[in-house]
Amino acid sequence: MKQKLLTTCLAILAIGTAAHAGTTVIQNKGSDTLVNVAQSWAEAYRAKNGSVVVAISGGGSGTGLAALINGTVDIANSSRTISRKEVEEATRKGIKPKEHIVGFDALAVFVHKNNPLEKVALTDLAEVYGEDGAIESWKQLGVDVPGCKNQTMVLVSRQNNSGTYAYFREAVLGERRDYKLGTHDMHGSKDVVDLVEKTPCAVGYSGLAYATDRVKMLCIAKKGEESCVRPGVETALDGSYPIARPLFMYTNGEPVGATKAYLDWILSDEGQCILSRRGYAPIRHVTCK
Repeated sequence: MKQKLLTTCLAILAIGTAAHAGTTVIQNKGSDTLVNVAQSWAEAYRAKNGSVVVAISGGGSGTGLAALINGTVDIANSSRTISRKEVEEATRKGIKPKEHIVGFDALAVFVHKNNPLEKVALTDLAEVYGEDGAIESWKQLGVDVPGCKNQTMVLVSRQNNSGTYAYFREAVLGERRDYKLGTHDMHGSKDVVDLVEKTPCAVGYSGLAYATDRVKMLCIAKKGEESCVRPGVETALDGSYPIARPLFMYTNGEPVGATKAYLDWILSDEGQCILSRRGYAPIRHVTCK
C-alpha cells in the first residue's frame, strides 16, 4: 500500500514538474490492437517536438472510450466504432465524441504452425466460435492436426471490453449471436498469438501486426466454395480481405491545440509510414523511406 502511494505521488510530481517546465502532456488510452503503434507514434513525435509528451496506456477499446467519456484522456484509441450506448452516456456528461480514422487492420485468424489447414470460410468460423456452433473438431474442417490428441479445437478469444472481440462478433458471428462458452479470453493481442503458438489444437484471432513466423495465418473466404484472400496491408487497404477494419482515435469534439497538431501529424505521410511499418494499412497510399 505504501509503495503504491509512493508511486502515485511520484507520478503526480512528474506531471507537475513537466507542466512547470512548459511541457504539454497528451493522455492517450485504449485499444490493445493500437497500443504498439501508438507508442511508436508517441516516441517519434517526442523526438520531433520535445515540448509534447504523449502518455500511452492500453486496456482495450472499451477502457479507452470510458476514459474519454469520464474526461480523463485527450484521445481514446479504439478498434471498433463507439456504440450508441456510449454516445448517449457521453452526451449526458457533456462529452461529444469525435471519430478519426487513423488506419486499417486486417483481423488475422491464427493456428499452430504445424496445423495443415490453409483456408477457412467465415461461415465455418461462425460455427467454430459461435454459440451453439456445429464445428468443434479439426476433423470437421478436413484436417488432422499433429500434436492435437483428440482433434478438439481450443478457442482463443479476447476479453469482452476489447474492440477486437466486438468486431469479430459483429463481422463473423453476427450481431445477435454470442460466443461459445469455454473460450480462452486473453487480455491482449500478443497473448492470443503466444497461446496459439504453444497449443497445437488452438485457433485464435488478433490484429495482423501481432503475426509472427511461429504461427500460421489462414487465408479467409466469405463462403467455403469461394476463393480466399490472405491478410495483409494491401488487402486491408483495398478492402478485399473479408475482415479488414478501420482503426479509430476519438476526441472530445474537434481537437484543438497540441492534440490537433498531434493528430494532424499522425495522419501525415510521416505518421502513416510509422503505422505501415508496424504492420497496419495507412488511410491512403504513401511512399515511405
